[in-house]
Amino acid sequence: MKSTPLSFLWNNAAAARPFRTGVSLHSHTMHSQEDVSFLAKYAYRVPLVAQAVRHHERMYHEEWGRELDYSRVYWTPPLPPREALVLERTQIEERLGLTALVSLTDHDEIEACLQLQVIDGQRLVPVSTEWTVPFGPSFVHLGVHNLPHQHSRALVAAMAEYTERPTARGLRDLLAALHRHREVLVVHNHPLWDERGIGPAAHLEMVRTLLREHGSHIHALELNGLRPWRENRAVCAIANETGHPVISGGDRHGCEPNANVNLTNAASFPEFVEEIRLDRVSEVLFLPQYRDGYRLRYVETIWDLLRDYPEYRNRMRWSDRVFYRQQDGIDMPVSAFWKRGDPDVIRFFKAAIGLFRQPSVRSVLRLALSEHQEFAR
Repeated sequence: MKSTPLSFLWNNAAAARPFRTGVSLHSHTMHSQEDVSFLAKYAYRVPLVAQAVRHHERMYHEEWGRELDYSRVYWTPPLPPREALVLERTQIEERLGLTALVSLTDHDEIEACLQLQVIDGQRLVPVSTEWTVPFGPSFVHLGVHNLPHQHSRALVAAMAEYTERPTARGLRDLLAALHRHREVLVVHNHPLWDERGIGPAAHLEMVRTLLREHGSHIHALELNGLRPWRENRAVCAIANETGHPVISGGDRHGCEPNANVNLTNAASFPEFVEEIRLDRVSEVLFLPQYRDGYRLRYVETIWDLLRDYPEYRNRMRWSDRVFYRQQDGIDMPVSAFWKRGDPDVIRFFKAAIGLFRQPSVRSVLRLALSEHQEFAR
């Protein structure tokens, strides 16, 4: 692997000047369905929160006659496709002074990209997705960027089929099919994030097995803008072992633009893909918001998820953007169940996070949630 230059805008304000283009990878729109089943596990560990959660679980049981199944609940990010695209473009164009290429990657979904290709045809938006890939004892997420338009629906359908019914041969064949499209870029997103909680050693072994068996059809490993630096640094070490370039990926779900981007002189997304796949050249720039640390930035993302958006009709309140899949398979917004206003636990979170966003309180919170991170020089 060629050494991937890493730049930090707070250390070098001129880092973007030699380049023509900034590339934003891995961010989400309202079309992403985000799992919440893990939230109860953590909520039960916090006494006041656990009490409020259990209270509303009892209320749900009394009203509907069955337990609340968290695996049936999902939330959706607040931003529609156009607004998400503009947010990422604006950061690159106005903050860095570069031409912007943006690849949006909703979970197992390409509708936002297809819509934007119709709306934004003169500035072609790549058709991309974040594919959920069951593998061994857990799963991984692969960013699949720039699918060929004429084959995009068929390829996404095949990926969904694998996700539902995984087989070793199915994954091998699908990755080979994606690799044959020279304009497609496959990225292992946040490789060292143990989302399922199988344990660091087991997760690392799973990642090593994936890269050993399928690494020739995975083109890069992601440095994730919402994961701590120690984890991203460990990803760099794995990339050095396997020969993969590392690449940016912001993983934005709220209203803060991606905390890292790729710098390139490519004039189009296919040219950028060629740099990564063939030349194995990748220049990653971290932006100042990354210095705040992921804990503080998670708090701000929660605020983006809970606050009201009067400008988005039918998606104004948090409860319009959180859904429950019923026994009959129909998805209903939580607002259909909670007619009496926000639950106490949500009111508590909204009030607390609203207070945290005041400048004086935010300064204290930044210190309280700070992380010691030794960035590369």
